[in-house]
Amino acid sequence: MKYQTQKIALVYMGTALGLFAIQVTMGLIIGWIYVQPNFLSELLPFNVGRMLHTNALIVWLLLGFFGAAYFLLPEESEREIHSPTLAYLQLIILVVGTLGAVVTYTFNLFEGNILLGKEGREFLEQPIWVKVGIVVAALMFLYNVTMTVLKGRKTAITNILLLGLWGLALLFLFAFYNPGNLALDKQYWWYVVHLWVEGVWELIMASILAYLMLKLTGVDREVVEKWLYVIVAAALFSGILGTGHHYYWIGTPGYWQWIGSIFSSLEVIPFFAMMAFAFVMVWKGRRDHPNKAALLWSLGCATLAFFGAGVWGFLHTLHGVNFYTHGTQITAAHGHLAFFGAYVALNLAIMSYAFPILRGRDPYNQVLNMASFWLMAGGMTFMTFTLTFAGTVQTHLQRVMGMNYMEVQDQLWVFYVMRFGSGVAVVLGCVLFIYALAFPGREVVAPGPAQRSKEPPETVPAE
Repeated sequence: MKYQTQKIALVYMGTALGLFAIQVTMGLIIGWIYVQPNFLSELLPFNVGRMLHTNALIVWLLLGFFGAAYFLLPEESEREIHSPTLAYLQLIILVVGTLGAVVTYTFNLFEGNILLGKEGREFLEQPIWVKVGIVVAALMFLYNVTMTVLKGRKTAITNILLLGLWGLALLFLFAFYNPGNLALDKQYWWYVVHLWVEGVWELIMASILAYLMLKLTGVDREVVEKWLYVIVAAALFSGILGTGHHYYWIGTPGYWQWIGSIFSSLEVIPFFAMMAFAFVMVWKGRRDHPNKAALLWSLGCATLAFFGAGVWGFLHTLHGVNFYTHGTQITAAHGHLAFFGAYVALNLAIMSYAFPILRGRDPYNQVLNMASFWLMAGGMTFMTFTLTFAGTVQTHLQRVMGMNYMEVQDQLWVFYVMRFGSGVAVVLGCVLFIYALAFPGREVVAPGPAQRSKEPPETVPAE
């Protein structure tokens, strides 16, 4: 490890992994509630469990992004992080806010209080005081990383990463706007939710994936940067107006049906480009990097993101199809594989690469790490198929045949059982992954002068 402040990333990533374990465990619990609806109905109502599941996902992914930034920026900028104190203070604020939100959700504290009580908006249920804390932490983070980059070397990776991180923070400000009109509320609500996951988060994803390809394959930086700019341009071009596919049925003008259908169909392109980018870089690369687990997670991230966000997103994005499918289990199928492929796998890839370096050890327990990949990726893929079949049956029986919602849910019981089984595989994979990173490997021996001269160069020009 060349820069001491990279160790900040270890604390962020460790905290993120703790929340990851909580998130998948809560997902398993609410998955069982689909099978046995009265399970924990008094102790943990479904709406609270789902709230904890989705919010834990968002928070741990953000912590992972912050940790990745603190890890890669010193190397890219060739200087230490501007203020380690600010970085740790930012983490404390985020953890306190997360705990406050969890306690508020679980015990339904301060109900109806505009400042202290939770809001009834999916993903944005956090009390106002928690939202303010998030903004303060985000401002501290942006100041810290921006000063680091401005005082150091500028690269395409740092520029795109900063653009994504600034966009993430600025778009979150729409979370404070909660109009009384439901159509208007949903219009601006999607400015946060859609423009995060199908806009600025894609920039963060592309920059971190580019960094990993640079380190793991040894391809020339110039080649990586050309791909990066193309992917980012495609993501922004399609993603911004692609927001329209959420406006079909919320009371907005009819022209959004065509804008949303056309531009959201184009959202497949940046995800296909990212998958092609990852495999082409590995093919062109000449470096036999010892961290095979990080490479597997990187390729898995690009592949599953293409299928989850790209293919499964396209399946129900055209307004003529979406008229029947919106809000069914097909939406859940797309959401699960898209989030896992694009952002969960990305965070686990950078953690697989960073942990051995941060802990001063060789890449270790790689067999366990790769086994965790196949468990989680296989479980999530099977879950996606079961939910897709469930959603297809639900769409036909409920939206076409007009059957009662609860009668249809009874018909989907077998799919929910299979979904629960796939959730067990994901939880086991999560436990295995955390164990693989936490269990000690052998210490790295600092190379002597003779050994250093034999080390491979940082980058190898691609053919």
